[in-house]
Amino acid sequence: MLTPGVVEGPLPNAELHADTRTVLRGWVPTSSAAATARDRTLELLEAGPVTLGREHRAGHVTASALVLDATGSRVLLCLHGKFHRWVQLGGHCEPGDRTLAGAALREATEESGIAGLRIDPVPIDVDIHPVGCQGGSFHHDVRFAVLAPPGAVCAVSDESDDLGWFPPDRLPEPLAGGTAKLVPPALAALRRAPLRPVP
Repeated sequence: MLTPGVVEGPLPNAELHADTRTVLRGWVPTSSAAATARDRTLELLEAGPVTLGREHRAGHVTASALVLDATGSRVLLCLHGKFHRWVQLGGHCEPGDRTLAGAALREATEESGIAGLRIDPVPIDVDIHPVGCQGGSFHHDVRFAVLAPPGAVCAVSDESDDLGWFPPDRLPEPLAGGTAKLVPPALAALRRAPLRPVP
């Protein structure tokens, strides 16, 4: 999704690329699979800022967010318009993104319609999966925990068929692979540190 008011320009973004490398190099993975995905993503990033754009067919970094309600007792998922599965919010990096956490927060705000979301800038997971971009590519998806303000009301975006709040132990079907595993590290992030309004 495009950021309102941002003129489309070249997506190599050196500032975002530097932030992404710093975040991933300093991150303690939450699982052995996440550690492998982190290492492969750092290898991908060696090709430079071009790896942040969807045009990079060999693979590109994306940012997503598991949104929790103010009590941490429900998670917000979207029924993706293309994949027809329930999944966390997120997507491609855009020219105006300066940090990876900022990209995830922007995507979560755009796709939920909720103002005042707060994010933990420490990832909760990294996952690599095949996608149809450019006729076939890979998303190196870096995932974050996001907290909604009390009384938050969501609104379905153009990219989703539906949005819904669900208890962490009763997630909807069909569920995208990897979404359920985000719940424990997201709840741990809420206990670890206050989430920030701006990364």
